[in-house]
Amino acid sequence: MRIAFVTETWLPSTDGIVTRLVATVRELHARGHDVLVIAPEAGGPSGLAGARVRTVPTVGAKFLYGGKRWGLPLPRVADHLREFDTDVVHLVNPVLLGVAGLLAARQQDRRIVASYHTDIARYARHYRLGAAVPLIWTLLRALHRRAHLNLATSSASVEDLARHGIERVRLWPRGVDLERFRPAPSRHTAGRPVALYVGRLASEKGLHRLAPLAEGFRLVLVGDGPARAHLERTLPAGTVFTGTLHGDALAEAYRTADLFVFPSTTDTLGLVLLEALASGLPVLAAESPAARSTLSGTTAAEFFPVDRPADLPAHARTLLSADHRTEARRHAAGSGWGTATEQLLALYAETIGLGRRRTTPARRLRAS
Repeated sequence: MRIAFVTETWLPSTDGIVTRLVATVRELHARGHDVLVIAPEAGGPSGLAGARVRTVPTVGAKFLYGGKRWGLPLPRVADHLREFDTDVVHLVNPVLLGVAGLLAARQQDRRIVASYHTDIARYARHYRLGAAVPLIWTLLRALHRRAHLNLATSSASVEDLARHGIERVRLWPRGVDLERFRPAPSRHTAGRPVALYVGRLASEKGLHRLAPLAEGFRLVLVGDGPARAHLERTLPAGTVFTGTLHGDALAEAYRTADLFVFPSTTDTLGLVLLEALASGLPVLAAESPAARSTLSGTTAAEFFPVDRPADLPAHARTLLSADHRTEARRHAAGSGWGTATEQLLALYAETIGLGRRRTTPARRLRAS
């Protein structure tokens, strides 16, 4: 199968979307599929695990999502798709570049899959742009209604899209690198236990809620973002900021922690929750539909109300009163990237099959 991803974010950026996409590209290549990635120009690699990467120039503004650079919807997107002659065009979190991918795919009569990863409307409310929410959902509906299949990354997001009138929504299963993220052989806390956060340092992540944990815990924040300087000034003294970590260094940060904390209510999934569980860490998460979706069914997690962050230390002590390594790992063990990619391929095949039945002459699906 030939699969083209048109994505609004790519390497060297670090977030859940990039983590998922990179893992998926590697899994697809290992199964013999041809992959093209069309992404914003950001100094990332020109290829990955056999996939071709094509980039477009970017534009950005400091006041918009922390200055994120967005790929311009240029005609070259259509040229890249035509040259690759893809079976499926997968629009990843479509905004600007995704519009170009959508239009080109429709003009070239290609099958279109669009995946929803970011609750832009919730972010707008957080940044006091609530008046824009109806327009945001109007634009999202216009994009997703033109896809042959829509994917969401959690059951909560599937339900949210359905409530807003977006149809043909299926779940793109979560995944985690079960080889890299593994529990430490034993839990040994020297001094204060470590409460770990991994993710973007931005105001919508609710990191101010972690301040009460500084009493009795060593708070470690892995990641970077526009709110870092503010957090360094306002979180209690002794809070550790490591910056962004990757690969084995990130896995080691999980293994040397005692507890994972997730204060965000704006995430649609939070793959870091799975990384923490795969590493044997109990999780203390803010009450939200996405966190419930990921953590439901495990005793290795506690939830706290977002309006009562002072309760965090008590919840944390409850979690640390027992060894949750085995249970945390068990909950993550069925979510390897291989399983997630097999299910994604089945969804692609289903979408292509629908096109074959409805289109004459049918598009030919290549085996490679």
